[in-house]
Amino acid sequence: MPTQTPAASGSDSASGSKAGRNLPAAIGVGLALGVGIIAILLFAPKVWYGIIAVAFAIAIWEVTKRLRDGGYDVPFVPMLVGGQAIIWSSWPWGQAGVLVAFVTTVLVCMVWKLLGQGISNAPENYLRDLAVAVFVLAWLPVLATFGASMVLQDNGAARVATLMVVVVCSDVGGFAAGVLFGKHPMAPAISPKKSWEGLGGSLLVGTIGAVGCVYFLVDDHWWIGLILGPVLVVCATLGDLVESQVKRDLGIKDMGSLLPGHGGIMDRLDSLLPSAFVVWAVLSALA
Repeated sequence: MPTQTPAASGSDSASGSKAGRNLPAAIGVGLALGVGIIAILLFAPKVWYGIIAVAFAIAIWEVTKRLRDGGYDVPFVPMLVGGQAIIWSSWPWGQAGVLVAFVTTVLVCMVWKLLGQGISNAPENYLRDLAVAVFVLAWLPVLATFGASMVLQDNGAARVATLMVVVVCSDVGGFAAGVLFGKHPMAPAISPKKSWEGLGGSLLVGTIGAVGCVYFLVDDHWWIGLILGPVLVVCATLGDLVESQVKRDLGIKDMGSLLPGHGGIMDRLDSLLPSAFVVWAVLSALA
């Protein structure tokens, strides 16, 4: 979620953008993704599960590759297979299935790391690497299940659309306010481009988007959006900061390069992951 301060954002060599990235490419990719998601939600909403599964298979590959480059020997195969099991188990068995698949995957990772170097050799950095693997599983596929399973709820396509629209509104509001007015860095030690002015723009536009989506798409009380919007924006911003710190620890700028102007798949999912849980929780409780 780009809530930049102009002083920290720099310029983009390809586009001269004050935001520090290739805006034409970023906008084009964003529009293409948005149109594709809208089409799926309108005409084949259950295909959403397949989209989530593929996206997070790529995201786990991106993250584990970066972790391995940074010296963390995380077990890729059980994380990839287990991540898919976590996501798909939420379809027939709900959150209970997610819990069982998550715990099973963690147990497999424990044994995989323990015996990966053979029974004659003790594993190196066992606790550190296993802790990172569990973190990635909780961060990616477990949070992803909330965004996937919403499509199975009553008016599920509208709920997923609400997630996407409000995150985009928050992103656009934060980007515009940060570039135009940003002067006070929010967390310069973690992400120097984020400003308090950008957060204010995210809160304003994101809350407006949430009220509109809850009232017109979900067809429920408008005031639910007044709760959903600010909570989602704060959680999305924190989610983005979490990924920023992970990348800072690894000494990288992006998790990948698959999406021009955006980075990797994971670089677009960072704020969506906690936001998916927020939308699922708030709408399940109030709508």
